[in-house]
Amino acid sequence: MWIERLDASHALAYRELMLEAYDRHPQAFTSSVRERAVMPLSWWEGRLTSKLDVVLGAFDAGTLAGIVGLAFEPREKARHKATLFGMYVSADFRRKGLGFDLVQAALVEAQKHPALKLLQLTVTAGNDAAFQLYQRCGFIQYGLEPLAVRVGEDYFDKIHMWRQL
Repeated sequence: MWIERLDASHALAYRELMLEAYDRHPQAFTSSVRERAVMPLSWWEGRLTSKLDVVLGAFDAGTLAGIVGLAFEPREKARHKATLFGMYVSADFRRKGLGFDLVQAALVEAQKHPALKLLQLTVTAGNDAAFQLYQRCGFIQYGLEPLAVRVGEDYFDKIHMWRQL
């Protein structure tokens, strides 16, 4: 198993894994499978080649098994912050420490940017496994956003977390 930065050549596998994530865990993401499934492959390629995002992928025997992203702030007064986003490990590859490895790889990537002082993220309230993973990686809860995501008639709160670099 290895982790590397994704580029445009990974767009199809990235799209497939993200659509799986949106479908299986709609409460965890603000995007929906319906919204993203209609996006052309060029949109997914753009996400992987953006100067403001870094997307890392974990591979097992050549299969994209997990992903995590870092979104950098373009605004001058907020360039000291980045957001960890799109964290997902396919069900076939869970319980192998891959989520931890992906977050650690994102932290290593973040530390390559000397202007960064902190990372932030949100996690769906009630997703105890993800919340505990982020805590193990040094993230601290600082707030709760009620009714952050609506899936059908149900609403889900988001826990806001941060970690100093």
